[in-house]
Amino acid sequence: MTTAEIVVHVVDDDEAVRDSLRVLLDAAGFAVRTHASAEALLASGPTLPGCVLTDVRMPGIDGLELLRRLHAAAIPMPVVLMTGHADVPTAIRAMKAGALDFLEKPFSDDALVGAVRAALNEGRRTAEAGARREQASARIAGLTPREREVFDLLVEGLPTKAIARALGTSPRTIEVHRARVMGKLEARSLPELVRLALAVQVEARSGE
Repeated sequence: MTTAEIVVHVVDDDEAVRDSLRVLLDAAGFAVRTHASAEALLASGPTLPGCVLTDVRMPGIDGLELLRRLHAAAIPMPVVLMTGHADVPTAIRAMKAGALDFLEKPFSDDALVGAVRAALNEGRRTAEAGARREQASARIAGLTPREREVFDLLVEGLPTKAIARALGTSPRTIEVHRARVMGKLEARSLPELVRLALAVQVEARSGE
């Protein structure tokens, strides 16, 4: 994946600033979309991979509120905040709200490009992790009811004999089910099964 395949969403109510940032980021090799307001960005339905570069102080929805709304809408895009009125409390609120970085105007071109590149890398990792969670969920959904029982007990750490007692069958039968579970989930070891289970739990919590 190259920087040209992922999008930097620039949000600023000042048209001159938007144009300046577009020129700079275009020159650095990034794909850029500009938005005159946070409302416009949210209406566009941004999706990963990508990141958001937004001013803090804007009419209507400001940068911090935009950050909160992206999180509430389960749009896990990394956000870099910009402001000409930086202070410690604002920076702390931004980081607690989940901002990846906080730039005080005027900032250097190198500082901006570096912050955007880090945000895009984080966005790519988040997108890849989301894809892995979806794949894990789909694989687990393909298990038979008995295989799912065996899977659940395996990731709880129960040995074969204990699983056999819990399910009222023989250890040999459990070994057969275990082999099928490992094959269907493309797992080579018990730790891999545990990671799959944890991934699906994360996905389920994020959807609540």
